[in-house]
Amino acid sequence: MKTLLIVLSVTFLSYATINAQDTLSVSHGIDSSRVIQDTKDQFAYKKLIVPAVFISYGVAGLSVKSLKQLNESTRFEISEHRPDHIRLDNYTQFAPAAFVYGLNAFGIRGKHNLRDRSIIYGTSLLITSAITFPVKHLVKEERPDQSDHLSFPSGHTAAAFASAQFMFREYRDTNFLLSISGYSFAVFTGIYRMLNNKHWLGDVVAGAGVGILSTELSYWLYPKISSLLSGKNKTGQMMIMPYCQKGNAGIGFIKNF
Repeated sequence: MKTLLIVLSVTFLSYATINAQDTLSVSHGIDSSRVIQDTKDQFAYKKLIVPAVFISYGVAGLSVKSLKQLNESTRFEISEHRPDHIRLDNYTQFAPAAFVYGLNAFGIRGKHNLRDRSIIYGTSLLITSAITFPVKHLVKEERPDQSDHLSFPSGHTAAAFASAQFMFREYRDTNFLLSISGYSFAVFTGIYRMLNNKHWLGDVVAGAGVGILSTELSYWLYPKISSLLSGKNKTGQMMIMPYCQKGNAGIGFIKNF
């Protein structure tokens, strides 16, 4: 468990440092001109570094002997602390995004309004699903509990870090400490996927990278998607909302023309 906590602490502190540097370079006032400028700079190459490292680590863990041994040793350490089987990870994966909507409802505004952030978050979950599900079936890595061969990457962890990154991007310019609080739920989700014997360390690390990358892509794609959905009818109403039912996640889309 100590090894796991060290790995997670170093990687996520590095990621927070990179994003903190970006935040210091952006003014704290939120206006339309800054939002427009942000969309131009969304997909800077340095934002790919941490997701790429995470995903690369996970991929390497599938075949590199030393990393596979680390997967096994981490599983052994965790087994000594494993509690009774719990399913909180089914809910904590969406907790940061739920906080974004809840905080806005109580007047703590994020960067985007309800429509726009729903487009962004919905796009992020769609990208996450589009990456994780096909890769699971292509790689066919057996889970630690041997229940199936869909272990790599961790879909729960990917959704959790997509949500945490969404919360970070919405609040980083107004309340940095609040913006990074969502990562605690993401880390919790990843750890409990291993505690529940559903994933290896490499699966979780790769899932974190996929989730962060998916949200970054969704912010980059947002202006194009928003324009496409709006079309010429500016009076139309549109809503995109994620849902989770019986362990299955998805996206609901409604548009009035």
